[in-house]
Amino acid sequence: MGHLDGRVAIITGGGRGIGRQHALLFASEGARVVVNDLGSAGSTGPDDAAAEVVEEVRALGGEAVANYDDVADWQGGQRLVQTALDAFGDLHVLVNNAGILRDRFLVNMTEQEWDEVIQVHLKGHFTPLRHAAAYWRDRVKAGHAVGASVINTSSTSGLFGNPGQTNYGAAKAGIGALTVIAAAELARYGVRVNGIAPAARTRLTEATPGLGEIIAAPDDPARFDEWDPANVAPVVAWLASEACSVTGRMLYVFGGTIAPMSGWTKAQGITRLERWTIADIESELTPLL
Repeated sequence: MGHLDGRVAIITGGGRGIGRQHALLFASEGARVVVNDLGSAGSTGPDDAAAEVVEEVRALGGEAVANYDDVADWQGGQRLVQTALDAFGDLHVLVNNAGILRDRFLVNMTEQEWDEVIQVHLKGHFTPLRHAAAYWRDRVKAGHAVGASVINTSSTSGLFGNPGQTNYGAAKAGIGALTVIAAAELARYGVRVNGIAPAARTRLTEATPGLGEIIAAPDDPARFDEWDPANVAPVVAWLASEACSVTGRMLYVFGGTIAPMSGWTKAQGITRLERWTIADIESELTPLL
């Protein structure tokens, strides 16, 4: 018996890196998987990343289909959800994982670099979630029980900040807010929404200046590879399982470390029962900052 037996899951960006590991583990745990990936050139040939992962899943005895829709496109997100319904008759899990990098310091960033990252990450999370949520809502209205799970992918760049990634960080911070709010809204439909902030070796992190040597696989095969993207998948599989009751949380995942993330919190402040003057703000607030 697998932890995900009977579950139908969509995994965006499932052709490589972390997404590929999600797809393989999900299938090994009994899930039927829709592997969504545009591919490096957006083609749909036999050597596409999504098709390759589907073949890997099938070779392991699992069930999977490929999908090549753009998750940031409204109709594309709708077709992605429909792919799961057409292939497997239902949908229980959505893993939003697709992403790109266009790193550049703010003063040099182009409008296109900003728009592309916000589009793929933030809208690319919203669009599949919107169409999946509508499906689950309609199921509940029709009298069916829904025990669905959404796992979004944020980043420490969005939660802590990282110079050179204003576009990426803004999108990932937005995904954190999306996760918390969607969890509150969708609970009535039996849908849990959580997020992860993973650190792993992927094409994106390998392209990040200064990270290449740090994240390289260890020479000693017996040594634990902290940066292996496969380390992230078990956490996502647990969040996707029916046994999990957690919702509205963000988890940091790196190597063998899993830690709940805390959001913005109000620290010590100053209060008076009259309007502040600028001079008083300067003298009283500055020591608290």
